[in-house]
Amino acid sequence: MAEKPNNDSLTLGVDLGGTKIETSLVDTTGHILASHRRPTQAERGPDGVIGDIIECVKNCLGEASKSAQALGVGMAGQIEKYNGIVRFAPNLGWRNVPLGDMLEEALVLPVEVTNDVRAATYGEWLYGAGQGVDDLICLFVGTGVGGGIVSGGKLLEGCNNSAGELGHLTIMTDGRQCHCRNRGCLEAYAGGWAIAERAREAVRIDLKAGQPLITLAGSIERITAATVTEAYDNGDPVAQRIVEETAHFLAAGVVGIVNAFNPCLLVLGGGVIQGSPMYLPMVERAVRINALEAALEGLRIVTAALGNKAGVIGAAALARHRLQQTQ
Repeated sequence: MAEKPNNDSLTLGVDLGGTKIETSLVDTTGHILASHRRPTQAERGPDGVIGDIIECVKNCLGEASKSAQALGVGMAGQIEKYNGIVRFAPNLGWRNVPLGDMLEEALVLPVEVTNDVRAATYGEWLYGAGQGVDDLICLFVGTGVGGGIVSGGKLLEGCNNSAGELGHLTIMTDGRQCHCRNRGCLEAYAGGWAIAERAREAVRIDLKAGQPLITLAGSIERITAATVTEAYDNGDPVAQRIVEETAHFLAAGVVGIVNAFNPCLLVLGGGVIQGSPMYLPMVERAVRINALEAALEGLRIVTAALGNKAGVIGAAALARHRLQQTQ
């Protein structure tokens, strides 16, 4: 279980996603000193993507990066504890890739590989909305839904290093098919891909009512969660219904999370929340009505403070923590 670090080294953080690789040099206060972003060329396979990370660290961040003492990587997927093997990364199609060893050999740096949402949670805890709180939950709603849990001042990792898969809590028995093997997951209703899927279904059922969404997107197939938000802001009734339903589903998941973990703070982040701020008051209202009274005492619900930089900042901080453990 990761605890807060206290040493004074500069470290590198990498946020490795399905569409972009962001690499940053981060100091001990969570400030980014240098940063570089490039597209993820997943079609090149693990060797090509890892080669891009190595190139970025060596050549893109300038002389300052040479002072880095360790490197942390956050990526969507299941990561084996301690050895940095990526067991499965669905966005990249990776299975059993020794990412940690490959980066350590090429860069001659200690490397810590973790789940991207756990890295973001660590960043928010140390430097963002969660500063000073020892019991908190971060729930990130983007294309998918993931989470991180800090309990008693420790970042929970779980038996097999997969703690925090809050998007795969079942909120509807035999419900919508998720991208995992289960049905009825929170992600299958509130993730960005699910919002888009539900919106397209609604439009196909009633083409006339769905015309504003079609016009904004250009076609039914191009409707996204962002399209729904834009149409909602324009007062479109179909979009308003979808947003209200999404908030209802999201709140159902949050109620279970709050009841189960009793956090002092719930941090909502990710692209969907960041782009659609109306979700927070909708979710909070429903949670205040439906969660256990004891779990609500002292609970604050806030939006994430670090935006899309939480991942690289948290990954760098986790690398610093692992470095401290080995010294």
